[in-house]
Amino acid sequence: MLVRLEMDEERMSFLSFDALPFWAMLLSLTAHLAAGFVLGVLYFRGLWWSARRFTGACAGGGRAKTIALMIGRFALLAGLLTLASLEGALPLLVMTLGVLVARSAVMRMVSEVTP
Repeated sequence: MLVRLEMDEERMSFLSFDALPFWAMLLSLTAHLAAGFVLGVLYFRGLWWSARRFTGACAGGGRAKTIALMIGRFALLAGLLTLASLEGALPLLVMTLGVLVARSAVMRMVSEVTP
């Protein structure tokens, strides 16, 4: 299937970390971690809010609006992780780590709020 597939020595990413100094690479990875944390907090707080709306614990709004917001939340997560993957594997992994840390933080907050 992959007959005559030409490959070069270039990395397949928009931002080549090989050309950056160490401090710039560290700054970029820190920004990815922070962006992943913010994205994760927004995603999992929105998930908690949607679950409360579906169970009737939260008043107002219809199910169509809740489903539309769920689709939008998932599209935002997928889109930003896709953008991170275009920069390479390391930014994607760091951003995903930020999302997982945010999940843990949101679950801890939610367990303290709900009886």
